[in-house]
Amino acid sequence: QVQLVESGGGSVQPGGSLRLSCAASGTISNINIMGWYRQAPGKERELVARITWHGSITYAAFAKGRFTISRINAKNTVDLQMNSLKPEDTAVYYCNLFTRYTYWGQGTQVTVSS
Repeated sequence: QVQLVESGGGSVQPGGSLRLSCAASGTISNINIMGWYRQAPGKERELVARITWHGSITYAAFAKGRFTISRINAKNTVDLQMNSLKPEDTAVYYCNLFTRYTYWGQGTQVTVSS
């Protein structure tokens, strides 16, 4: 049984920063991809960023230059540092683990508002 537990969401003013963290527990294959997705009200879930076991990173266009994803393989954790946040970044952010199967965290709310 794999579980993903997220933390670090909250409310911030435009231009502010937040750091999201996700810890995976259970039996996890070393060959995996960890990442962050988000879903705003009325919109589909979309990729924010993902990072492979070997450190290869993919960012969504909106995340490039503002967000940084990182992971610690030994701890099965993945973080997302978000800077220069905009109101359009408001969404529920989900941690994702892809191995042979796909696992999701429960989601953490990020609200960017003045």
